[in-house]
Amino acid sequence: MTRALVLMGSGETSPTMTTEHQRMLADIPAHPSAAVFLETTYGFQENADELSARIRQYFTGSVGRDVLPLPMRRADATPTEVAATVAALRDAHWVFAGPGSPTYALRGWTGTGIAPALVDVLDRGTIILASAAALTAGSHTMPVYEMYKVGEDPAWRPGLDLLASATGLRAAVVPHFDNTDGGTHDTRFCFIGEHRMQVLEQQLPADTFILGIDEHTGVRFDLDAQQLQVFGRGGMTVRMGGRVWVVPSGSTVAVQEIADHAGTRLAGVETSPAPAFAAANVHALLDEGEVQAAVEAVLALDDLDRDIDTRAAVHSVVVRLGQLAANPRVDIQSVVAPFIDVLVEARSVARRNGFWKEADAIRDRLTELHVRIADGPDGSTWQMEQV
Repeated sequence: MTRALVLMGSGETSPTMTTEHQRMLADIPAHPSAAVFLETTYGFQENADELSARIRQYFTGSVGRDVLPLPMRRADATPTEVAATVAALRDAHWVFAGPGSPTYALRGWTGTGIAPALVDVLDRGTIILASAAALTAGSHTMPVYEMYKVGEDPAWRPGLDLLASATGLRAAVVPHFDNTDGGTHDTRFCFIGEHRMQVLEQQLPADTFILGIDEHTGVRFDLDAQQLQVFGRGGMTVRMGGRVWVVPSGSTVAVQEIADHAGTRLAGVETSPAPAFAAANVHALLDEGEVQAAVEAVLALDDLDRDIDTRAAVHSVVVRLGQLAANPRVDIQSVVAPFIDVLVEARSVARRNGFWKEADAIRDRLTELHVRIADGPDGSTWQMEQV
């Protein structure tokens, strides 16, 4: 299966991109959870339901593949929603995110486990970030709405840095690079114009460049071949220290060539933190049916330093165990009971260590599964409610 990071300048659900989407989805597994999309970029909007329906309709009707929305719509999503999203990303081989607000999306994706989960997707499949979502892919993110609509001074926000993780290229990604909607005023470079772009460019570190993507244009990074292809109606621009190199649609170039034209070296970036590997080990044990080993591995996660990404990794395991426990075809006494024991014990450990949000997330998940917990001086016990 091809591993790819795809960035689109705009037009992600237009006829221009239909054939490209079909190509990228061609070798994605057929099961429904393999192809998903994130709603966080536009989840704050009143018409979020309508936008999600349009995305699904486009991919089902035009591309020929149904894609499923993930639970995390808002930046202030509940721990259960975040955990369910991290768990769903573990099964995904194709992830899409598009229009909306890049800074709003980053509030939800950073510090919650979403960002490292996206890096993990690139180990086995494809991520497509378009329009607003494309702005989050680089080391720096341009707060377009805050500058263009609210009047904030030009300044960058930290990005996901997926591009460096996947290719070693340190860049700020700018979609809508050739925009002309302004008519009498300059709206190139994602609506901010040349003057503000110059101010922003001066704020970037010496090893970071601008990667511009024109409207109705995409850039597909083949992570195994370490080369990229430009497709669509426009081009890709590498801009660094006054130098500009334009790669037209239909061109294929090596990642190293991009770095050479930018006048910078490829960065060596660690793609997965240790907590994510620990969680992956637990999932692998569950896949193999090693229940007791999975129990010990889950509890071992509580010996790690509890940063936010580690908690998110634990939450994803909790969701996985809950899904297994909810399977009506699984015998409760022989299989489900050990998994619920894991959840109850993980909650007890979280309570003892003061990780109250995690404990609450586990309790909420158990409640959804109709498991009643009784806390006592000698520990916690559980009972499955009759449904």
